[in-house]
Amino acid sequence: MLRLSGSDLSGHEVVRCIRQGLQVTIDQSQLEKVAKARELVQELIRQGQPVYGINTGFGLLANTSISGENVAELQRNLILSHSCGVGESFSNEVVKAMMILRANALMKGHSGIRPEVIELLVELVNRDVVPLVPSQGSVGASGDLVPLAHMSAILLGEGQAYYQGQLCSGAEALERAGLAPVTLEAKEGLALINGTQAMTAQGVLALHDSSVLLGTADITASLTLEALCGIPNAFDERVHVLRSHAGQIITAANIRRILAGSGLVYSQQHERIQDAYSLRCIPQVHGASKDAYSYVENVLTTEINSVTDNPILFPTEGDVISAGNFHGQPVALALDFLGIALAEIGNIAERRIERLVNPQLSGLPPFLSEDSGLNSGYMIIQYTAAALVSENKVLAHPASVDSIPTSANQEDHVSMGSISARKVRQILANVQNVVAIELLCACQALEFRDRSKLSPATRRVYDLVRSGVPVLKKDRFLEPEIALARDLVVTGKVREVVEDVVGTIK
Repeated sequence: MLRLSGSDLSGHEVVRCIRQGLQVTIDQSQLEKVAKARELVQELIRQGQPVYGINTGFGLLANTSISGENVAELQRNLILSHSCGVGESFSNEVVKAMMILRANALMKGHSGIRPEVIELLVELVNRDVVPLVPSQGSVGASGDLVPLAHMSAILLGEGQAYYQGQLCSGAEALERAGLAPVTLEAKEGLALINGTQAMTAQGVLALHDSSVLLGTADITASLTLEALCGIPNAFDERVHVLRSHAGQIITAANIRRILAGSGLVYSQQHERIQDAYSLRCIPQVHGASKDAYSYVENVLTTEINSVTDNPILFPTEGDVISAGNFHGQPVALALDFLGIALAEIGNIAERRIERLVNPQLSGLPPFLSEDSGLNSGYMIIQYTAAALVSENKVLAHPASVDSIPTSANQEDHVSMGSISARKVRQILANVQNVVAIELLCACQALEFRDRSKLSPATRRVYDLVRSGVPVLKKDRFLEPEIALARDLVVTGKVREVVEDVVGTIK
């Protein structure tokens, strides 16, 4: 089970929970804090003092008082009016991550929501009820209002949702799952939607898959080094200790372990004094992206265990403070950074692909075809990699540097973090394909080397690829082979066969 307490959740745990179908449970002792915050909301209502989002309007309408008999309608109206997203819907795993992360934030006990509303949100996950949430409409402050409103509408029996994979109305989805809708009370609608969980959910999924990709890129680069008979001196531990960036040191160590025992890079004479940067600087480039990954992981771990709504309740002191924890800037910057870091993995991998297929650079047959001319071989597969890398250069432009005021200039600086999140997932998918293409090209290039000299680790990768992709002797339809290689990259199978030999690839 995945236990939510509001304090110790990791993004990797969330991803494993969703992909392995684990149940989500709640730390019952923490619900006492949730209930105390709810008591404070009720006391404020009894006192009749104006408190934002409890008995006032929202945004520019914060100075509009709402009578006690209308506070429930106010919360319902908030969810309905904010459910105005457009575009392609988020995947079910993104929406499940949103629900888990929002429940975890509410468990902190500073939002004023009733425990039973959190419990219903968790039950949606456990019973495979997944709201239909459009991906566009959030500006990233006040939080991800639009997508979280679509997520929350199902609690009221509104909107649409998937129940065990079948799309139906929100009311029907609840009924089929054996659940009943709730009537939101004061502050609860605002507590549900005033957070950063749409951008953060996408972020934790992208981060998890990036961890697999970054290690796999070291492996495919190692195969390329063997195929091109790279010079191993550039990976000497003494070199990297002198610069001491953690990611650089880790990457160089990975490559030394992967290539250990290779007769293609060790124990032979090299005609060149030094290699091109795309080979020689693998630790420096891959390592910098790993350091960026570590920064992003820290930001997201902090975010998913934080209070990100407004106003914030302090039950012990009896205080209510309107502030800006809903602002997505920390996450927006981090996800833009992750997108840039991943794009660079694709950039350098595409240059290695070019070196593999270009006979003037590789000393191998043109485009890795024995009968080039009649056959194009892997000529055009490099075009695909180039197209993906070029697309990433556009996508890597940061969304977080933009801001358009909303709510009649009351909300006059926003993060655009939801755009950062959507972009990084597309960049990730593009780079996964580029690394898959390098994997195919490197294995094909090794057909023209003495494969008995492969290292034990790279031999396992070569055999894995050849179990599904035969040697390219004549031109054939390549798209399914790219898809197969991509699956080996994305699922971590490439990493697994190497780690069986050399241990963990970081």
